[in-house]
Amino acid sequence: MTSNNKISLTTPRRTQELEYAYLTPDAAETGASPLVFLHEGLGSVTLWRNFPQELCNRLKRQGLAYSRYGYGASTPRPQNEPLPPDYLEREAADTLPAFLNALNIERPWLIGHSDGGTIALLAAAGAVLPLAGIVVIAPHYFVEEICLAGIERARQAFETSNLREKMARYHHDPDSVFYGWQQVWSDPARRDWNIAAELERIACPILAMQGSDDEYATLEQIEGIKRRAPQTQLYVVEQCGHFPHLTHSEQTIERIAAFIETIET
Repeated sequence: MTSNNKISLTTPRRTQELEYAYLTPDAAETGASPLVFLHEGLGSVTLWRNFPQELCNRLKRQGLAYSRYGYGASTPRPQNEPLPPDYLEREAADTLPAFLNALNIERPWLIGHSDGGTIALLAAAGAVLPLAGIVVIAPHYFVEEICLAGIERARQAFETSNLREKMARYHHDPDSVFYGWQQVWSDPARRDWNIAAELERIACPILAMQGSDDEYATLEQIEGIKRRAPQTQLYVVEQCGHFPHLTHSEQTIERIAAFIETIET
């Protein structure tokens, strides 16, 4: 999925230009809540591949995806500006509401993967804007050793393989994207980070999905969400890693569609 759309957005911390893509199915249902896609820690609009468009087609509704500040073709983060430790919280409280308000997006479904899933959880907990519900794919609400080990493997790949060159196809500044993400999560001061208390404030419907063989997390990530937000429905994609929407796309789309259709019936 590619995008030529840009919007200039001012938040309490900066003015930024964000790339975004509208997703329009062949036959959209009038008045249906739109889908807003929130990408992962190394993601962008384009790195969602065909998944957002296919889900919008399946549900016959409009969609929207954007690249966060510093990602994809959005405003690059300056080399001397580290990714702040509370970047997920800032995105949920400031940038996401401002972005949706600027484009007149009302009562959307948030569809978030990994970091994007955590942003969706925080947005729902903060109740800054009305939501139809959220779908979180491989989210994280606390730090696990398996996550840190996965990030270390990614660092080694970035520095010794062609991962950097691959990322350069999708990000204006792949070094800023990668090291910003890697350094925040690898910081020993982050070991105690969690949003368990925030989960208890979520009132909207939640579908939490995860691969059974996620290389960055155990199933406690989604099971813990359900314990704190009992309205959550869980779905485990068997024999699947961290990217079920890419490796098990049809299965993931059907489960999300069934969940949303059931909630809205």
